[in-house]
Amino acid sequence: MTKLRLVPFLLFSTMLTPGIAKAQESDTTSQPATAQNTTARNTMAAPPDGDDQDAAASSPDISIPGGAIIVTGKRQLNIERAATEVVSVLSSEDIARTGEGDIAGALGHVTGLSVVGSGYVYVRGLGDRYSLALLNGSPLPSPEPLKRVVPLDMFPTSVVASSLVQKTYSVNFPGEFGGGVINLTTQAVPDESFLTIGGGIGWDSETTNQLSYGYYGSKTDWTGYDNGLRRIPQDLRALFNSNEALSATSETANDIGAVLFTGRNSVVQKIDHTQPNFSVNLEGGTSFDMGGATLGLIVSGGYSNKTQTRMATREATQGLSADYDQLIESNTAVQTDNRIVVNGLVGLGLEWGDNSIRWTNVYIHDTDKNTVLTSGKKPEQNDSYDYMTQHTGWYERQLIDSQIVGEFKPADDTTINLRAGYANSKRLAPYEITAEYVRLNSGTTTGDSYVNYLGSNSGTSPTTVTFSRLNEDVWSAGGDVSHSFSTSWSGTVGYAYQINSRSNMQREFDVYATGDSTTIADLGTLRLDVLLQPGMWYLASSDTGVDYDLELRDVNAAYGAFQARLINHAYYGKVDGQITDDLSIDAGVRWEYAKLQSILKPVVTATGSTITSKNEYFLPAVTLTYQFTPALQLRIAASKTIARPQFRELIYQVFYDPDSNRSYQGNPKLKDSQLTNLEGRMEWYFDRQDHLSGGVFYKHIKNPIESYLYYSNGFYTSYANAPAANLYGAEFEAEKHFELYGLGKAFETRQLVLNANYTISKSELKVGSNDVVDLYTSTSPAEDYFVDGAPLTGQSRHLANLEIGLEDTDHLSQQTLMLNYASRRVTSRGVVGSVRQPDVFEYPGFTIDFVVRQGIKVGGSEFELKLEGRNLTGRGHKEYQTFEDGTVQFNSYALGRVFKASASMKF
Repeated sequence: MTKLRLVPFLLFSTMLTPGIAKAQESDTTSQPATAQNTTARNTMAAPPDGDDQDAAASSPDISIPGGAIIVTGKRQLNIERAATEVVSVLSSEDIARTGEGDIAGALGHVTGLSVVGSGYVYVRGLGDRYSLALLNGSPLPSPEPLKRVVPLDMFPTSVVASSLVQKTYSVNFPGEFGGGVINLTTQAVPDESFLTIGGGIGWDSETTNQLSYGYYGSKTDWTGYDNGLRRIPQDLRALFNSNEALSATSETANDIGAVLFTGRNSVVQKIDHTQPNFSVNLEGGTSFDMGGATLGLIVSGGYSNKTQTRMATREATQGLSADYDQLIESNTAVQTDNRIVVNGLVGLGLEWGDNSIRWTNVYIHDTDKNTVLTSGKKPEQNDSYDYMTQHTGWYERQLIDSQIVGEFKPADDTTINLRAGYANSKRLAPYEITAEYVRLNSGTTTGDSYVNYLGSNSGTSPTTVTFSRLNEDVWSAGGDVSHSFSTSWSGTVGYAYQINSRSNMQREFDVYATGDSTTIADLGTLRLDVLLQPGMWYLASSDTGVDYDLELRDVNAAYGAFQARLINHAYYGKVDGQITDDLSIDAGVRWEYAKLQSILKPVVTATGSTITSKNEYFLPAVTLTYQFTPALQLRIAASKTIARPQFRELIYQVFYDPDSNRSYQGNPKLKDSQLTNLEGRMEWYFDRQDHLSGGVFYKHIKNPIESYLYYSNGFYTSYANAPAANLYGAEFEAEKHFELYGLGKAFETRQLVLNANYTISKSELKVGSNDVVDLYTSTSPAEDYFVDGAPLTGQSRHLANLEIGLEDTDHLSQQTLMLNYASRRVTSRGVVGSVRQPDVFEYPGFTIDFVVRQGIKVGGSEFELKLEGRNLTGRGHKEYQTFEDGTVQFNSYALGRVFKASASMKF
């Protein structure tokens, strides 16, 4: 009934004259550069008495679509208070207070946000597919084959000036808006010249000076860039360009195989004393008076080198069993990741009068040098065998983003915003090598030794080498015109265009030995680079009399590449103004057309498969704000949004993801999810810096895209549209500053800062007995794949953060204790089949961090010292399945306590 009443109300709201954000009119009444910037008007709550006499902090830089280019250095009200939508803002000061090295970690302290996996931020328990990430209001490509959302741990906090999280929808944002939008704003043009140099060193109790594993690689690996060692051999490059599959027994296969495995890329080495983590950064800026205009320049660069080793327990049960003790795998894996991040930013800005242009360029290069050594059992194959597997990999992710944004005021009551951007992401993973050694424990000559049987013995696997690359381009452009009709009403109309174009290739080659079993066993005890040295590839009984016969099999040529494209056109309009002195409205509608296409490009056949989806939507949104008093206000919001399938999810062929060690198979029949969003929020700003707020939210999702596991000689993850899902919950947030001057002279300039937030939410899949799911090969009862009432993947029932800080109001001196809690959440569905397994859960639990920042004057320069203690409780990663009679550790490992000291000097 609620849904039926909502629709006419939303449609009525879209009939109002469209309007959107306008730039600030003055320093004293400027609006926040959120999605709702308008001319100065009475919709902003007046500050409590005396507020305008305080030296309010400068507002953070925020750049968004349909809003002002930049807000910086202006005295203004609290952005979260003045905005007409529900927003949370992390300023550069807030980010610095957390001490986090990447923006994903900093966002983990925001109400209702949690960080899952490798930097994916979930808003209110909705997965990464429901989160929208923007940089300066422009879309970003992802370097991950299975994602269209960029992992935010790629962004060092040094290149981010602020982060705005908007949880209620406004039509200037793309329609793929589920939990919320995260808009990162890079650093702006400085008001005065500066130069900052910094560096740091860190210690991980589980890694630093401890045993870890690695491999040589190249001499320049410490930089994050390969020196050419991993360049693809000429014969293999010719094969990739030939659109042909490799014949396993051909001379070409021998020639290629002979150069793939070397002592530098395939020999795991023991590192007795692992190096500490360290980082350096440099930042500078200046401005020039151009006579009536100001030209500004800001440049920054950074380098970090971090190593993490974890010893994980990895268990898996038999696919069609509900018994915890019927394991098909029971392993201990020691994994070392050496992660090197290089980043840079160059920004140019030109301002004259009320007009401004900003050109921003961002570069991020993120490399993971990965080494894994695994040992254990595979009871399903042979319970008496011992298995040892080694893996070496090199994963380069790169993001280049260039944007130009202009704001022009041809008249006092009119603003024109124009923007254009290009972004490119790449992921290169050459020479991913996995080799399995098996000890048969048979009492034979080699029975007590680990032997690489190269797939010749029953229950053993071949050695594999994989090459993959991803490239994605995103072109975007847009513009809008805002006009003030009066002092209390304004409107905006705008257009946005976006095209994503992605290509992805993954070619796996398996090495098999097909000759004499005794010869294979005798040679299999050799080190991998010796076992597969050039001469071995020509040991054939027909030529040499030695029956070894290696084959290099091109196993996934039929589905090793795909291309994908998303074209999106959108027109939007909104109006913003006062209905009464106390009631304001922000309402609009967005029309969005999208064509999504995924194309499988097989090597061995003339034609592939193409999946095309075309849809258009009208997406209305309305937010009402009622002020009971200048400090107390109520917001009510309603909107409709969507979520599209991700590129790889539409392709039926199996795809192996080495990062997660899981195989995926898409579903071409996936449909867009459609969301109805409702929210109510009460906010009380009882002092200049202090506030208390609480709200409730509800989301109904039609056709949510959910993953499920199935077993067919191995585990596979696939996707289907569940019939529906509901998400509802409540958020509470409080911030209070206590002046401590009454405690004596030592505290006369100090204050106690308390910042707490808590989110409780519940999600439920809605699955009826008559519901069906569309799979590529069939239509099946939904109850075979999803359980009615089960939570959405990634959703924690409870999220809580508490910050307790001591700060000096005269100079930099901060001591901040941060407590974080997240309850368990589903990471993967249990296997479907004749017997359904329980879901796989992750339990982040309770963690404590402590950060100290101290500023010191050294001559005429500012010196900052920062000390950090992370994960002081020593909380590990727990990922498990709970059966009636026991627990299976799906992927659990210890995490170290991390201590870091850093310093910077500002000239």
